[in-house]
Amino acid sequence: MAGFDENIVREYFELHGFLVRQLRKYQVQSRRKMPDEEIDLLVYNPHWNRDRPPEFMLFSSELNYIHRAVVVVKAWHTTQRFTPSMLTSSTEILKFLEKNVLKTVEHAFSDDSGHEFENAGDLKKILVLPGIPTHEPQRAESIRLLRERGVDGILSFRSILLDILAKIEVNLNYQKSDTLQILRILKNYGLIKDPQLELFEGRRPART
Repeated sequence: MAGFDENIVREYFELHGFLVRQLRKYQVQSRRKMPDEEIDLLVYNPHWNRDRPPEFMLFSSELNYIHRAVVVVKAWHTTQRFTPSMLTSSTEILKFLEKNVLKTVEHAFSDDSGHEFENAGDLKKILVLPGIPTHEPQRAESIRLLRERGVDGILSFRSILLDILAKIEVNLNYQKSDTLQILRILKNYGLIKDPQLELFEGRRPART
């Protein structure tokens, strides 16, 4: 299932013009992960906007301000949300921030001669989560803990899926992507609602 989750995130970045590299095609279970195995995706934006750094809570409107990033996908598609206690009780969630892991990544953003792509200081560390608490103070505490430990941005699976669904056209055949093709078929048969319409569902009409 982990591979499928990574494919969803990969499609999301590619739809926004990123070059994406998936470091491995296997799942590590019976042993301790090697440094490069902590990373799920490396993304590179050849048309990034230098005007400002991206916000911590990432949406599609912020992707334009990301140049290069390490992306780690933590997916548990249940009603359980990320909480501050999960971060303090588990070291596995942020293991990709260790120095030996990031040092391995530096070589991935260089050419055969060892020359790095532009400024190494703009490498972002992005964590993809099912979601974070929506109520205070748990929400602010979660963001504070993640920032203190070195995370530069968070993407939620909900925002990723909503963005992908909004871009899928039912009259196009996405035969080169099983993920997009499945979502296109579900959308075509009305099994998935259009995200734009869903935003207004249940709202009362404005009084005149």
